[in-house]
Order: sequence, then C-alpha cells, then structure tokens
Amino acid sequence: MSLDKAPDEHGLMPLSSAPRRLLRPVSRRAAIGAGVLGVAAIGGLAGPLLPAAFAVDYPTWEDVERARASESAKAAEIEKIKNLIQSLTDEVARTQAEAEKASDEFYVAQQEFFDAAQRAETLQEQADEQAATATQAADRAGQVAAQLYRNGGDDTSLELFFAGSAQGADDLLERLGTMDKLLERNQAVYAEAITARDSAQSLSDQAVVARDERDRLQQIAEEKMIAAQKAADAAQAALDEQTARRIELDAQLAALQDATAKTVADYEAGVEARRRAEEERKRREREEAERLAREAAAAGGNGGGSSSGGSSGGGSSSGWVRPNWGWRTSGYGPRTPVCSNGYCSNPFHYGVDLAAGCSSAIYAASSGTVVYAGYNGGYGNYVRIDHGGGIGTGYAHIRPGGIFVGYGQRVSAGQLIASEGNTGNSAGCHLHFETYVNGYPVNPISFMAARGVSV
Repeated sequence: MSLDKAPDEHGLMPLSSAPRRLLRPVSRRAAIGAGVLGVAAIGGLAGPLLPAAFAVDYPTWEDVERARASESAKAAEIEKIKNLIQSLTDEVARTQAEAEKASDEFYVAQQEFFDAAQRAETLQEQADEQAATATQAADRAGQVAAQLYRNGGDDTSLELFFAGSAQGADDLLERLGTMDKLLERNQAVYAEAITARDSAQSLSDQAVVARDERDRLQQIAEEKMIAAQKAADAAQAALDEQTARRIELDAQLAALQDATAKTVADYEAGVEARRRAEEERKRREREEAERLAREAAAAGGNGGGSSSGGSSGGGSSSGWVRPNWGWRTSGYGPRTPVCSNGYCSNPFHYGVDLAAGCSSAIYAASSGTVVYAGYNGGYGNYVRIDHGGGIGTGYAHIRPGGIFVGYGQRVSAGQLIASEGNTGNSAGCHLHFETYVNGYPVNPISFMAARGVSV
C-alpha cells in the first residue's frame, strides 16, 4: 500500500487490478448540520467553537470601596463575592467533567474506528491473496491442459490412433499412464482454483461490509472529536475565567473582611503583582521548553532525518521533520497487551513511541492546521494536525499544561507545539506519534521514511 496517497477501494470482484483506497474522506457536514467540517477544511471555520461566556456582574474596586463604608453594604458585598467564587468553582468542575466525558467518548470512538479500518484492510489483503492464488491455479490448469492437448488430449481413441508411432505396447502404456496422471493433476489444480476464487469473493464481500462499518464509525469518531474539542474549549474558558477573576475576587473579599487601615489601593496593587508573577511563570515555562529544543538540536540527539531541522528534530527537503529527538521505544503494529496502572494497552499499536524525557520538546512534523488540541481519553493530552490532501499527524501523552497551540492555529514544520509527558494510558514520559491517511493511522516509520525522515 502506498503511504503517500490513499488508493481507490476494491470493488466486489477481487481480481480487479485497480488500486485501492485505504479510506474515503468523510465530511463533517452531517455532524453539525451546516458548514464543511472535513479534516481538510476544519481550519477554515468561521468563529470559535465556544460561544462567548455569558456576562457576569463582577464588583469593581469602587464597589468595594463604597461597601466598606457601611456594615450592611459590606456584608452584602461579601456574600456576593463568595457566591461568585463558588459559581466560578462550580463552573470549572462542571465543564471539566463534561470535557472528560467527551474526551473519553472521543477516544473510544476513535479506537473503534481504527480497529474497524484495520479489520477492513486485513480482509481486503486476504481477498487479494486468495485472488492471486486463484489466478496462479488457473494458470497452472491451463498449462496442464496445453500439455494434454500436445499429448493427444484426453480421448483414448485418439491416443490409440497414434499408436503406430509408438515403439511398442510398453511405450503406448507409458504414454497412456502419463496422460492419466496429467488428467488427475489438472482436476486437482482446477478444484484449487475454484476454491481460491470462491474464498476471494467471500473475503471481498466481507471487506465491503467491513468498509461500510469503518466509514460509519469514522463519522461517529469525527462527531465525537468535534464535541470533545468544544467541551475542552468550554472547560478551558471556565478555568481561564476563574484564574483571571479569582485573584481579584479573593483580594476584594480580603479587603472587605480586613479591619485594619490597609487601603483598597494596596489590595489592588497586590492583584497586579500576582498577575505579573503568573505571566512570568508562563514565560519561563515556555523558555525552558525552547531551551530543551535548542539543546536537542545542538546535540544532534534526534536520530532524525537527512538534515538538521533547526530547533526541530531531524528534517528533510520534503518539508517534514522528526517530531521528537527521543529514542524509539515501541513500533507500529500488533503487540502483546500490557496491563498496568488500571488499564491494558491496545493489542495493535497505531503509532510509534519516542522517548526523550519528561518535558522534552514536541514539534509539528509538517506545516498544517491544528484540528484538535485537548484531552483525548487514553491518549491523554493530544494534538492533531491536518497537513492537507488527507494527510494528518497526531501527538499523544503531552504533559499537563504542555499544549502550546490551539484549535484552528496554523503551524509550520518543526514548530514547537507541545511538551512530552505521561498523561492518559501511559507508563512513562514519551511521545506517541501517529500518521494518518484519510483519517486512518498508517505506519509512521514507513510514512516518514518516504519523506526522508527517520523515526
């Protein structure tokens, strides 16, 4: 199977020489009722997935200053602020629970789709093998028939007619015996061809049914991904709102409850200082990730492709780079399931695992649009990028707070997008990297090698 583009599907007849398509593109239009939401177009949606939060009447510092002049007004303002703090906390808990539920549903639907696509592909491969067997058997039967014809066919009287050319009775009997063996052999070869043909047709019919099921599950997975992204954005918006408001609300509450002569201006200044400290923390975190990226590139420890990719892993002139400079710890394909930490691994590994160490840099393997950024059940924190033409990549087990890109964002090859972690069904810090053709994962080792990059 070509990894560069998706071939056409087989028809009902397994002997067709037309190339196959691994997966046909599935539109997301049905998932939301309007707009094109296919992977190739998802970055072009108008407007955010999450509607703006409803307006809340938060107290100003002038309100706090006025309330401090009256015990009754102060008590009312304290109660209002406490209710607002509780509402923010409740909203964060509610949206996070919904996001977790949606991400788990997305993960399950995604894995069911992957498994169904794998079954469809396996059935078609088996049908192709049986079709080839039938063709070979038919060729052998034809060769035997030709030899029989050269020997006088299967008509005994015809053989006797040519008896005069025999050296004697012994020679004639030998020739008749050879003909009988050829007839017996040809019947066996013919039966083999019929059996293989019937098996090929049966497997091909099963593959058609399996592809229909695959396409149905792909549609569900697409819908679940949209729902999970919306839920993740809603949860993040609630958390951002709480983070932005809580510092000020806590300070306002302290100002109202403080019986000392400390002024409102002092509390307000403290709020600003804490905000600056939080911005500085985030800046340092980002710089640390970039430092790790530079060190990885300088050390040449990426084991990557044909050339250095700047701050990225090893790259090539194809526009593709290595997504992480770590060692490959697990390949693509069937494996023995391992159970630990309350979960069991999938018996088929749909990507490769690259381990460079906790918090190590993760890069976009090629330029494209981020079509998912958030939690994804067993994949933990996960980023998915659409590179156009039905090609995509996925990055899983990102550390908490380690996603540096957002839904709909354009990224370039080698751009820092995340930080390696151990979230989801993972037994240690690593990047689980997947490559997709029309939504279905294909072997990243072969896929990237075709683009001049070693993983």
